Parts: sequence; C-alpha cells; structure tokens
Amino acid sequence: MCYCYILYSESLDKYYIGHSCENLQERLRKHLANHKGFTSKTKDWIIVYYEGFNAKVEAYKREREIKGWKSKIKIQELISSLNKIEHPDL
Repeated sequence: MCYCYILYSESLDKYYIGHSCENLQERLRKHLANHKGFTSKTKDWIIVYYEGFNAKVEAYKREREIKGWKSKIKIQELISSLNKIEHPDL
C-alpha cells in the first residue's frame, strides 16, 4: 500500500504534503528525526490526512494534485471532509 499524506506543524502553522510506500508511522518518525529538509525545521509534525493507493505512481499523482492547489484553505477543507466522514457528529 502506498499513501499520499498531509502533515501539520502547529508551531509553523504549515502543511507538508508527501507520498510514501512505507508504513506512515515510520515515515512520520523519519520526518521527526534529524535530517535536512523542510520538515527538519520543527519536531511537532502530526499526520492529519492520508489516502491509500495500490501503486506509488497513483500516490505521487495525488500529491502533485494537492500541491498544485496552492491553497491552504482547500487543504483544510480536504482534511475537514475526512473528519466529517469519520466523525459525522462534528
């Protein structure tokens, strides 16, 4: 299983969009580890959204689609729509 995922940092008030074919908790651990790159700026990243795909190319395509929106509001609406599905009383 491959994933397109969105991380959120409260301290930066920013989203990070990525894709991976590894376990999402392991991928998050790597984002939180010492490394160079965008997510190295802080250590408070959490997974706020993900979608599963059968192939890496599909996950990458979805990542590019979401990044292409260039809209924080649209990303927040996507995350909110997931929460309404999982928690209909919200």
